[in-house]
Amino acid sequence: MGHFFYRLYQFLFRCAALFLPWRRPERLEDFANLAALLRDKNIKSILMVTDTGLVALGLHEELLQTLEKAGIHCAFYDKTAPNPTIDNIEEALALYKKDQCNAILALGGGSPMDCAKGVGARAARPRKSITQMRGQLKVLRKMPLFIAIPTTAGTGSETTLTAVVTDSATHEKYAINDPALFPHYAILEPGLTARMPPFLTACTGMDALCHAVEAYIGRSNTRQTRRDALKAAELIFRNLYTAFSDGQNLAARKNMQEASFLAGAAFTRAYVGNIHAVAHTLGGQYGTPHGLANAVIMPYILDMYGDKIHKPLSEMAAAAGIADSPPPGHNNTAGNAQKFIAAIRELNARMGIPDKLSDLQEADIPLLAGRAMGEANPLYPVPVIFRREDMTKAYRFLLS
Repeated sequence: MGHFFYRLYQFLFRCAALFLPWRRPERLEDFANLAALLRDKNIKSILMVTDTGLVALGLHEELLQTLEKAGIHCAFYDKTAPNPTIDNIEEALALYKKDQCNAILALGGGSPMDCAKGVGARAARPRKSITQMRGQLKVLRKMPLFIAIPTTAGTGSETTLTAVVTDSATHEKYAINDPALFPHYAILEPGLTARMPPFLTACTGMDALCHAVEAYIGRSNTRQTRRDALKAAELIFRNLYTAFSDGQNLAARKNMQEASFLAGAAFTRAYVGNIHAVAHTLGGQYGTPHGLANAVIMPYILDMYGDKIHKPLSEMAAAAGIADSPPPGHNNTAGNAQKFIAAIRELNARMGIPDKLSDLQEADIPLLAGRAMGEANPLYPVPVIFRREDMTKAYRFLLS
């Protein structure tokens, strides 16, 4: 009965999604275009949300100077945690109000963007707490003007309707999903990603691959999400290791930003699945970086899905250029699916991503498995609905 209800819920949500205002952010060329846009819209004060790591690298300086020259005041919040908390959102919101801002800019990876989206949601719904907006379609009001400038190539947050936040008190990590959270504009500047450390490049790139894979193998795809996911997988397999090993290769960096954007567009419409459900619990409980968690978990859960995903994984293998062409009259779907999973493991290993997570404590698995079940079901249109014992097994694979 549970599985029937989950599939019915997913079917109804897929039907309802046809009527939601899906959109992609409009792309701006550079910071000068951004300043001109803000002047045209009579924006005099903007909140910039970033983190201390980006500030240490100085990636914010050119943007700040451009805004200052344009006469635009910038309130600056740089305390975003790697897994942004409700406290982060409330602190940034207080700054937004204090400096009388009427626009929000996120500079960074998924964490600053999630924090900025949370601020926008609270500004749009001042009488609702973040906890009250947890889940689906709880904002439903126009957010302030929101610009996203990614400095990583992985989260795809610049094109999604999702903000993932952590409750500081319970360590629970959960999502707010609402079309109001779509950024209005995005700037994809590969030079901003060129100073990413190699391991961060690896983890964020595998995060993008996970987005493409879970969107493609799920049961809520559209023609567009399939095209986006396949193109993202192709770009990642052809460019990620180059970006990892040669950080100044701007062509590879640009292609990875495009892959992240496309994978983000795919999963925001088609949703993610059990890999993300597990990864979110690890981020909330231990602070495990999201991309790292997804990279480690991905091959195990794909193996668990078995033949239910052989066909879509074989198609992804073909798009990525790693499939074998079968002899005439033969079907190599299962073999190519296994080859795709093996290629994920090989890419992880080449970039130093482990196959276990040392922070995971066996005593925590029942709690974490329950949280992952609550996130995945009934919303995620996964190819195989996990029972609690399946979810527990997935965690046990990760024990070192």
